[in-house]
Amino acid sequence: MAIHEGVRQGYGEGYLRKSLCHPLTRANTGDNTPAVIHTEVVAGDSLRLTVVPKGGGSENMSRVHMLKPAEGWAGVKEKVVATVREAGPNPCPPIIVGVGIGGTFERAALLSKKALIRELGLPHGDPELAKLERELLLAVNDLGIGPQGLGGRITALAVQLLMQPCHIASLPVAVNIQCHASRHVEVIL
Repeated sequence: MAIHEGVRQGYGEGYLRKSLCHPLTRANTGDNTPAVIHTEVVAGDSLRLTVVPKGGGSENMSRVHMLKPAEGWAGVKEKVVATVREAGPNPCPPIIVGVGIGGTFERAALLSKKALIRELGLPHGDPELAKLERELLLAVNDLGIGPQGLGGRITALAVQLLMQPCHIASLPVAVNIQCHASRHVEVIL
């Protein structure tokens, strides 16, 4: 596959760290393949590629929670704040927090990761969701973890939210944490 070959060449020719390994033996793949690829079919005649190299430190602090529907917004907020509190200094704060609400177990996780690639500082287009993002950002920054976990008022630079409908019997919530080096690039072909 062309994407895997591009990753292989990029890590070889760019002298980048080879950090992908077998999950149990820990044997390194030597070229960071296979790449993790998510696709989404949409209308139009172009192809949009977004590349998001993400470190393991921040990824390890991310969580998916399956809440009872009755927990509502209060439960969502509690899980987001608890996830950041548990992460503490590990993801190299100040962080960016992507939150995915709804869908299914795996869809919530994808939504939370997709929320991370929105331009930093750009509020959600839906005023209700933008208000919830501000509320979460204040709550996360009230934790006082601060830059590099040394204490302070800025633990997160942003909390970015994506939401979609879910089954009536579930309330999936994913919290995807990204370190301050929020690397991503997008091209349209």
